[in-house]
Amino acid sequence: MFNMMKTAILMAAITALFMAIGGMIGGSSGMMLALVVAVGMNFFSYWFSDKMVLKMYNAREVDETSAPRFYAMVKDLAQRAQLPMPRVYLIDEAAPNAFATGRNPEHAAVAATTGIVNVLTDRELRGVMAHELAHVKHRDILISTISATMAGAISMLANFAMFFGGRDSEGRPSNPIAGIATAILAPLAASLIQMAISRAREFEADRGGAEICGDPQALASALEKIHRHAQGLPMSAAEAHPETAQMMIINPLSGDGLRSLFSTHPPMQERVARLRAMSSHT
Repeated sequence: MFNMMKTAILMAAITALFMAIGGMIGGSSGMMLALVVAVGMNFFSYWFSDKMVLKMYNAREVDETSAPRFYAMVKDLAQRAQLPMPRVYLIDEAAPNAFATGRNPEHAAVAATTGIVNVLTDRELRGVMAHELAHVKHRDILISTISATMAGAISMLANFAMFFGGRDSEGRPSNPIAGIATAILAPLAASLIQMAISRAREFEADRGGAEICGDPQALASALEKIHRHAQGLPMSAAEAHPETAQMMIINPLSGDGLRSLFSTHPPMQERVARLRAMSSHT
């Protein structure tokens, strides 16, 4: 219940930020328009965000005929987690990664890159897919996709404010310096909100995934291995749509410095350490 309340507060913060930028562009009428757009986007995200994200990554759906071992693995884990069978996708991408999406457990999908399937052992891959099914079980997937959609819209709206200016509450042209500041700070604020939503949920999905597969060491080993293999292998779709990075099991974005400082994922060493501690207590 506490996590649901915290998530609701954070999503309200994203909506408020969207309204604030709308207010800067068009005054009070712009703020109201932004609220209407935000509500509409949340409605759209609820029904269609999973299809949109899967299309961004050129994911192809597979079944027991086209990917028998992988499909059977997900099916077995879904049964262990007492979840409906999700749709299963593969992404033809060398960078090792995976994510889950969908509005609820009855309409969920899990996707993995061909890179992660090739790099990991079956035992390690089970740990990864169990992590994604834990996101489904915890109902994280809807929040992840909605926050990704809203964060992308905030960046677009902030850039619009910088290039086309805006109006204050009296309808007068706003300060151009404020427009530039908004273009820089608004996406940063959206990233901070996404980070707050995502980091705690990754730890919970690690724990839940370890319980589903019954093998914390397998997930710990998988995280270490994909972290090593991902170095120098950027995901082009993630780089083009950085707001979707928080959906992945590891951060798919290249670059250090400020970008890594505001990563939506917790430090890999801490995730692995927590899983190793789980293993020692079982």
